[in-house]
Amino acid sequence: MATTNRVGIHAVADASANAALAARLVEAGEGLDAGWRYGVLQTVDDYLSDLRRGGIELAEKVFDAEPAPTGARELDAAFAALADYFASRDGWTVPAWALDPQRTVERWYPSVPGIFRAEADRESPPAFLERGIRITARSLLRA
Repeated sequence: MATTNRVGIHAVADASANAALAARLVEAGEGLDAGWRYGVLQTVDDYLSDLRRGGIELAEKVFDAEPAPTGARELDAAFAALADYFASRDGWTVPAWALDPQRTVERWYPSVPGIFRAEADRESPPAFLERGIRITARSLLRA
């Protein structure tokens, strides 16, 4: 979905653009937490905003373009998990790129402090668990 911001700059609000931002953050040494926050969670916001504005047909377009590799396998897996999660939750077809077995990790707890890891092990949605990502139920809640 393309938008124009208040200064007239045309921007794309989708997983592919957010992954590109996450890749720049990783390359700049900002770390996985910054990539999660400004890439993956921004994609959650974009999806939910489009869902409210235009329904499922508009929202699923957030995942049409395959995100290029970010330089961090954890983030690549997270974008795939997110596409799978929303597709399963909202009844649309998971994009083929999200089913790539390379988009998995052994185990990653994005922004989950150690004291909440057991909770994340119990609560992670299947789309995330299958890709080695452990999150709490609150992790995807957005304002």
